[in-house]
Amino acid sequence: EAYARTHVTLRPGSYVMLAVTDTGEGMSTETKSHLFEPFFTTKAQGKGTGLGLPTVYGIVEQSGGYVWVNSEVGRGTAFKVYLPRVAAGLEVRKIGVAKAPAGGVETILLVEDEQSVRALIRKLLVRHGYTVLDAGGGPEAIETAQRHAGPIDLLLTDVVMPEMGGSELAGRIRALRSDIKVLFISGYTDDVIVRQGLVAEALSFLQKPFTPNALALKVRQVLDAPEPQ
Repeated sequence: EAYARTHVTLRPGSYVMLAVTDTGEGMSTETKSHLFEPFFTTKAQGKGTGLGLPTVYGIVEQSGGYVWVNSEVGRGTAFKVYLPRVAAGLEVRKIGVAKAPAGGVETILLVEDEQSVRALIRKLLVRHGYTVLDAGGGPEAIETAQRHAGPIDLLLTDVVMPEMGGSELAGRIRALRSDIKVLFISGYTDDVIVRQGLVAEALSFLQKPFTPNALALKVRQVLDAPEPQ
């Protein structure tokens, strides 16, 4: 209760606290005031999206927790994450084995600037029978679309990437291949992405992180959707 009195948004109770501390450059008061704003970053253009800490904040807040930051320029930064402690035992539920989602034989152009994420998604798609062309960014994806002789049925692209965002890329690819379908992925929810003006409408959208089955189901759903009249 004494701690909560000096941290006005925190409710008294029992918490588990995770602390992460560094001895780096630290942050100014101005930087700290924008720390959890989506797309705010002090990194150079193309070196970061400013989505990491807002994502952490959103997850912790949705869990009923709190994030506190202490930082001094030249002395480092400390993050403390408070998650509500649960006294009750785990609930055990029996669930049936989900039916494996259908795959396909279509060709997918995968665009993701994080190499490890791209490699994982590619592996999952190939496992379901798809032919995958992959690119690390917009310019490379456009070049791939121009060079590929066969059909490309789906553009699967991250929304926020260096050089060119997913929405602009989708417009450029559609100018080359008017019949291509598009599925956007992002660590942010579709309403945040629409509010930020990154995508005009996020109907074909899958939020990260997603399970292999969720990806396979969404890809199949978008591919099977009828063409708009």
